[in-house]
Amino acid sequence: MLALKPLKISGREVVPIVEGGKGISVSNGESSGAWAASGGVGTFSGVNADSYDASGKLLEQIYHGRTRSERHEELVAYSIKGAIAQARIAHEMSNGQGRIHMNILWEMGAAERILTAALEGAKGLIHGVTCGAGMPYRIAEICARYGVYYYPIISSARAFRALWKRAYHKFRDGLGAVVYEDPWLAGGHNGLSNAEDPRKPEPPLPRIIELRKQMNEFGLHDTPIVMAGGVWCLEEWQDFIGNPEVGPIAFQFGTRPLLTQESPISKEWKQRLLTLKAGDVLLHRFSPTGFYSSAVINPFLRELDDRSKRQIPYSTAPVGEMTEVLAIGARARKVYVGSADKAHAQAWIAAGFTEAMRTPDSTLIFVTPAKAAQIHEHQVACMGCLSACLFSNWAQTEEGTTGKKADPRSFCIQKTLQDIAHTSDVDTQLMFAGHNAYRFASDPFYANGFIPTVKQLVERIQTGA
Repeated sequence: MLALKPLKISGREVVPIVEGGKGISVSNGESSGAWAASGGVGTFSGVNADSYDASGKLLEQIYHGRTRSERHEELVAYSIKGAIAQARIAHEMSNGQGRIHMNILWEMGAAERILTAALEGAKGLIHGVTCGAGMPYRIAEICARYGVYYYPIISSARAFRALWKRAYHKFRDGLGAVVYEDPWLAGGHNGLSNAEDPRKPEPPLPRIIELRKQMNEFGLHDTPIVMAGGVWCLEEWQDFIGNPEVGPIAFQFGTRPLLTQESPISKEWKQRLLTLKAGDVLLHRFSPTGFYSSAVINPFLRELDDRSKRQIPYSTAPVGEMTEVLAIGARARKVYVGSADKAHAQAWIAAGFTEAMRTPDSTLIFVTPAKAAQIHEHQVACMGCLSACLFSNWAQTEEGTTGKKADPRSFCIQKTLQDIAHTSDVDTQLMFAGHNAYRFASDPFYANGFIPTVKQLVERIQTGA
């Protein structure tokens, strides 16, 4: 097997093995610090990270604001405090080894404010910032201000070209690497474009080579590419290592670090990972971000899928085939639907899905009264965790809204990710994972339920297995 050679990342030679950042407390200071202490690059999540009181007790994130804007400011304060806390923990645990990176989502609420305040409050503790879920044009400028390297997460050469032409060419020296994240295999949110078919995965090597050609055009021959998404063991990536068409390369592991002693996820979550089978991770589009994302199929995801299947178009006046009257809601307001759709609706109502909820696409979905009440409760409690949210119609604008109806086919991503990160509930919450997660069950390294330390995992990865 071709061995990985050390690479200079964020100003220091390290083992080019990177821990992928996983949002809301899943990649924290302990896991990333341990990864750095093993000689690699640890990445803690700066997305609404955990913070602690003076005695070290976890601070529960409770919102008291009466309006969305007031709660949004509370969220920003929690996020800044949490990011600084996790940076300090990671720094202490790293023992001066490796590198520490912070991961943020460009489409999270107040991303620029949170990143700037975190870099200010944790000066010298964070060596690099990875950022995806959107087009992070300003990430380079912000990182340059603090002498920190930046690592854009992209899924195509075209996306990187746009970023470079618009902003990055002004901050060439701060570009630590370009993270290519496979949009079909990565866990969490994926960068599939409208031109790509979610059902037809493309092999990553040609896309990486295209990215390298683009980078070379910009004089970035020595800037590494970080391969992310679908990476399980290095034996399977030999065509990338030492390949002159690929150039210097590092590998990011997002799913495997979930199952370590230092990983903060619950024991129930860890045990569920050990039982997954091929096909148990679904690429779907229920996220309130509007992006595709990948998560473990569980009752939470099945309910979202079923919710969208109980859906019909409607009109407020007779038009085309929509001539049948359907009375909905407590006031029995009349809408017009097709005859076949009316039959479907009546069957759903008879089955207990009596609440018809309107979507922004002039359709109705049918849910139980309890589910309708829960959806409404979560929408009302919105604290603006995204720059724009399909589910609640919050937007980070003066108006505070997207201008569209709130979409009941989605969910409150902030609530479910906080709940799965801090409770043992793995059935009724969203469980992000990469599509290789099923391999925990068959990989001999995890035989008999073995859960390694981060150090043991990094050593194992370096053997190629």
